[in-house]
Amino acid sequence: MTEASDGRSAVRAMRAARAETRPPETPTPKAQSGTTLAEKWVGDLGSDIGSARWFRSLGLLISLIVVAFAFWPDFSALHAAAPARLSDEERDEYRSQMITPLALGADSGRRMGPLRLVVPLANAPERPVVELTATLGKEDTLAAMLRRAGVSGNDAARVEELIGNALPLEQIGGGTSFDIRLGRRANPSQPRPLENLTFRARLDLELAVAREGGPLALERRVIRVDDTPLRITGTVGSGLYRAARAAGAPAKSVQQYLKALGDALDINREVSAGDNFDMVIAYRRAETGEVEVGDVLYAGLDRRGSPRAQLLRWGKDGRFYDANGQGELREGLIRPVNGAVGSGFGMRRHPILKIRRPHNGLDFRARSGQPIFAVTDGTVIMAGRNGGFGNFVKLNHGGGLATGYAHMSRIAVNRGQRVKRGQVIGYVGSTGLSTGPHLHYEMYRGGRAINPASVDFVVRQQLSAAELRQFRSQLIELKKVKPGAALEPLVPASALPAEPQREADRLSNAPG
Repeated sequence: MTEASDGRSAVRAMRAARAETRPPETPTPKAQSGTTLAEKWVGDLGSDIGSARWFRSLGLLISLIVVAFAFWPDFSALHAAAPARLSDEERDEYRSQMITPLALGADSGRRMGPLRLVVPLANAPERPVVELTATLGKEDTLAAMLRRAGVSGNDAARVEELIGNALPLEQIGGGTSFDIRLGRRANPSQPRPLENLTFRARLDLELAVAREGGPLALERRVIRVDDTPLRITGTVGSGLYRAARAAGAPAKSVQQYLKALGDALDINREVSAGDNFDMVIAYRRAETGEVEVGDVLYAGLDRRGSPRAQLLRWGKDGRFYDANGQGELREGLIRPVNGAVGSGFGMRRHPILKIRRPHNGLDFRARSGQPIFAVTDGTVIMAGRNGGFGNFVKLNHGGGLATGYAHMSRIAVNRGQRVKRGQVIGYVGSTGLSTGPHLHYEMYRGGRAINPASVDFVVRQQLSAAELRQFRSQLIELKKVKPGAALEPLVPASALPAEPQREADRLSNAPG
């Protein structure tokens, strides 16, 4: 007991020592027994749910909401001032100053009412002259168009007769505009007389029908026209069509150019960005400013100064021929040589061996040295001597189809070479077992010979010697045309040099 009490005494002594060394504490005020109004009515509605303080806070919130709605402003319409009462004179004055769309039938603006001195007319006077423009329809006639325009039947028949004597009425195309002027009529029940009619019959001709104090008469007005063709050149670049259009070529002309060029070579494979295109277009322009663009006359393609294609439109059918005078190719297999068939497909007696055996092709009659063409695109799989066939070329066209050409005098292709439809692969001869110059032509499907006569050929036209000279002369003239020369300003007729006077005229006009 003594030790325990001594221990407690020691602890108390230590505590007392600490208390003496601790700094004095600031006395804290005692909590007020009462609470403020905010602490009593405002609380957190998320805590102590269901307590008296929570219900007081909720009641205060609802009361504030009710008070806010009670003082909510009124949005009812405000009454404006009563509209002014306007008299008729005032209303007309306001209307004269309004801006009303004419499309809605506006009738605003100042107007003056008629006075007693104004006397109304029984009939309004007619216009002395009526000028109008009439257009000839596609399936229309000249007389019917004139009658619809108000021309009398007699005048319409006379105009049709006068114009028909100047040119065939069929040449007046649909859409042609006629400027018509009708004069004063003596009686309202009668049609107006025709005083003047003018229209453009052709680019180089304007016709006018006029009445100058007498019957209708026709006047021809010849218009000077420049027929210089339009030549357009440029670099292919990223695309042939886009480059030609950027150079100023019309879309129709570019399409004709691409079609002609596509029959001569493979545009996708054989045309590069550095090539130069060259086209000449039929082009006519009148001194009055009108222009007529015709067909493409020449389609060319050059690579580093060397011509890749030179195609000229020639003949009445408007086909393109290359510089050698060979016509353009059409769709399908072309005839391998320009000549008639001499011997058909099937069993026959061989003219040299004197035995009957199958003749697995067609023999075409042709002169020695005449060119032989590939019937369609393909690859040369054989080119050389082949027994009785002599000089022989075989082409693989894909899809199991192949063709053979025998008895050539000379071969113009090599093995492995790709050829295009219409390309010259050799020349007619009489090598091998042959009795004279001709072409022996065979066709194979799946490795077996078939009758070539079962396939329709397209003949490639060849110009005669006389036509070829004219053809090349025109080709040279077209290539002399300066690019863009047709777009240069026309020299006025007054500035053209006068025709030289003949010596006889000068003598006859000399003073005596």
